[in-house]
Amino acid sequence: MNLRQLINPLYERYLQMQCTHIPCHVAIIQDGNRRFAKEMGIDTGKGHRAGAEKTEEMLDWAHELGIRHITIYSFSTENFNRKKEEVENLFALFKEKFIRTISDERVHRYRIRVQIVGDRSLLPQDLLAAVEAAEEATKDYEGFTLNVALAYGGRNEIVLAAREIVGAVRNKTINPNTIDVHMVEEHLHGGKGLPPVDLIIRTGNESRTSNFLPWLANGHECAVYFCAPYWPLFRKIDLLRAIRTYDQRIAAKVHA
Repeated sequence: MNLRQLINPLYERYLQMQCTHIPCHVAIIQDGNRRFAKEMGIDTGKGHRAGAEKTEEMLDWAHELGIRHITIYSFSTENFNRKKEEVENLFALFKEKFIRTISDERVHRYRIRVQIVGDRSLLPQDLLAAVEAAEEATKDYEGFTLNVALAYGGRNEIVLAAREIVGAVRNKTINPNTIDVHMVEEHLHGGKGLPPVDLIIRTGNESRTSNFLPWLANGHECAVYFCAPYWPLFRKIDLLRAIRTYDQRIAAKVHA
């Protein structure tokens, strides 16, 4: 056992002691799978698979820490511009993971509700069927919620909500004079009622939020934590450091 293996558990415990406030909703921009693959000398598909495995590990940490909602940015509307082979491989990986969700013992033990946010009309039919099967199998679970952002764009999400509201106004089921912030929120993200984002984490040494959940994050002035590791190399220590940033923000508000 090397020195780092001895120190890391102690450092994790130290960080956890500093985190007296745990965020309810954490949104993660999982950046760096492709750069990780390039540096490791493996193909891009293996980099994405390593990222998917890290997501499963991270969910265990989140559940242990008491986080109730995780939203992961898995595939943006801009990602459709990538090479066709890479997009197809990603969709095949997503389909595999959603199908596996149905029989995953941890999902049922932790009572994890799995659902997607994004433009479903842009997804291939076989992937959409796997998504809907996972959503149906976990729809009554309330222990923990995993939101997977697929074919997601922050501005596009607001446009979709606006279209729904305009359509309801035309059908005279909504009085335009009653449109307010709460009504817009009810139509965002397919009406799933996602809570405000408390903390955004971005990996891969990128310092931007890429229009991720703008209404729930920027609109509620959530904490943001940028870190250097590529997503497949993300550690529990990195998650705890991010939560410490959130905790410090809450403490500063309390003492302001």
